[in-house]
Amino acid sequence: MSERILFVDDERNLLDSYRRSLGRKYSIETAGGGEEGLAAVAARGPFAVVVSDLRMPGMDGVRFLSEVRSRASDSVRIMLTGGADVEAAVAAVNQGNLFRFLTKPCPPDQLAAALDAALQQYRLVTAEKELLEKTLSGSVRVLTEVLSLASPRAFGRAQRVRRIARQLADHLQVPKPWQVELAAMLSQLGAVTLTPELADKVESGAPLDDDEKSQVDALPAVAANLIANIPRLEPIARLIDCSRPGGPAPEDEATLKGVRALRAALAYDRQLARGTQPEQAREAIGKDLGEDAAQLAGVLTSSGLVDGPSRPRMLSIRDLGAGMVLDQDLRTRWGMLLVAKGQEVTAPLLARLRAYAARGGIEEPFRVLAPN
Repeated sequence: MSERILFVDDERNLLDSYRRSLGRKYSIETAGGGEEGLAAVAARGPFAVVVSDLRMPGMDGVRFLSEVRSRASDSVRIMLTGGADVEAAVAAVNQGNLFRFLTKPCPPDQLAAALDAALQQYRLVTAEKELLEKTLSGSVRVLTEVLSLASPRAFGRAQRVRRIARQLADHLQVPKPWQVELAAMLSQLGAVTLTPELADKVESGAPLDDDEKSQVDALPAVAANLIANIPRLEPIARLIDCSRPGGPAPEDEATLKGVRALRAALAYDRQLARGTQPEQAREAIGKDLGEDAAQLAGVLTSSGLVDGPSRPRMLSIRDLGAGMVLDQDLRTRWGMLLVAKGQEVTAPLLARLRAYAARGGIEEPFRVLAPN
């Protein structure tokens, strides 16, 4: 009985009767009113099913279950009503606040049947959510692994921009900062279309001709189009598309904040990668993107948001650990780029590097940034 059911009613004798009649089959918890029920959801949730009386002093059942919906959307909600309250219960169902309503007094077998149906609904919802999360995380993992193999330099930049964008999203209080972080990580997918020569020119800040500039300007659109083909990643694709020069305007405040964070993070990292000092980077960003982006870059510069305290170290592969950040390009002894500067060391990357090192194929030691 790992799935728990919360009963909320201001009549303690009814709560006691639910425990006696249903406690052997279900894991039951109770609360003596709406406020107490919300406190239970916050402290002891999530609950698979929440059952509430309609008529309660202070916070009635409609308002309580509406709050439960906003705070614990996966919980299946049932209302118990008196015969005269059917109209209010129907309205609550139509508003999407209820899975089912039952009239009081409700026979135990009828209540048990409703709870069984609600638990089944909860299992379906949570199973679909888990499948979706695993599918999305697996899709993103595949895309980023492909990027790391096809363009280590672009992957390194994506890692750097991801950290900066997440910190700016937190600063701007973006409602879903993980979307900005994911957009930053996937924004570099288009780089796989660049030739190695053009990628080097972009990274070094060398002048580009009109054709090369057109290719580079199109990279966010390429990434957005790729990502838009994955169900439920449409908001990520939209963030990337809106962040490109000449891209569509964000349609809501949350997207606008995310785009601001992503644009500033991309521009700030581009300047620092060219060796520009932070204050000069802020000025350059202001000329390219306007004062809003420059102010965000200034926040990074003045507050040290970009990274926590760290210091450079010269290490070999055997001393490298997950969470460290490479402070130089890491190449094989024959010159092939394995990992670009700025990439965070992960367990899969560490295994890959150790395999190369075992064959004597990596120039050691190399410079990394590690926490103090």
